[in-house]
Amino acid sequence: MRCRRLFLFLLLLTAGILPRLSPAQDTPGQDLLQQLNQQVPADSAAPVSATFKGTRVINGQSVETPKAQVLLFLISHRFGPLNSGAYNFFGLDAATIRLGLEYGLTDRLAVGIGRSSLEKTFDAFAKYRLLQQQIGAGAVPVSVTLLGTTALTSLRYSGPERPFRTRVAYTAQALVARKVSERLSLQVMPTFIHRNLVNTPHDQNDVWALGVAGRQKLTQRVALTAEYYYVLPGATADDFRNSVGLGFDIETGGHVFQLHVTNAQAMIEPLFIPRTSGDFFDGDIYFGFNISRAFSFAGEKTRKW
Repeated sequence: MRCRRLFLFLLLLTAGILPRLSPAQDTPGQDLLQQLNQQVPADSAAPVSATFKGTRVINGQSVETPKAQVLLFLISHRFGPLNSGAYNFFGLDAATIRLGLEYGLTDRLAVGIGRSSLEKTFDAFAKYRLLQQQIGAGAVPVSVTLLGTTALTSLRYSGPERPFRTRVAYTAQALVARKVSERLSLQVMPTFIHRNLVNTPHDQNDVWALGVAGRQKLTQRVALTAEYYYVLPGATADDFRNSVGLGFDIETGGHVFQLHVTNAQAMIEPLFIPRTSGDFFDGDIYFGFNISRAFSFAGEKTRKW
């Protein structure tokens, strides 16, 4: 119930309050989408770019993909829970990290690999931008990106060795986003996760979830982000909590620096969507960040998002 109230609060905050916080110099007449719409010929359509500033919102992925021949190096970091006390310096003594590489094979298709310290997990994914939002005549109203991931835990277990197949989990997502204005972007993420092995017979191998996310620009280089994943009713939903996160995106040249707080310690879909145990309102809050750097191999100067 508390997560549902938080979800409604985030929607109201993003849709109603935050647009009023825009700097005074940004008037309605300066809306980028309105300007583009006026410039696009009546019989054509133009693509809308930068729905989000990076390939990640907070824990989950956004509709964005690296451009062709652009390599993205991503560092994701989570400290320990805030309620771990002063002895653990309120979580700062602990650390979970993921290192990842993402490469644009084309402007629409990207692949990536990563390794998380949590459960010593390796992951790989493919990401394809099926549709890109447009403005103008016959414009596409939303961007749609398809995501498929595989995760493999290499953690050593006591007792009999687990077969390879039991260490693998898969995720399929459709990321649907719309840039409502120059400052406001919204995204929904229907998600399916299959785990070849679960910890108890009570847990589900197949988990369905629905995520929502938003981004509200505060200045030209700073934006507020929010993300929430609702796990559909079932045994997994009863045993765990929904993942929620709030953060800031800070663009600094070729870097996108993301600061956030979340109740999820994990940073890949098969772990943070069905297995988040932290209670955000009880202090199970993990402070962390994502930082990315883009390198171009297309003979151009390094490009930023």
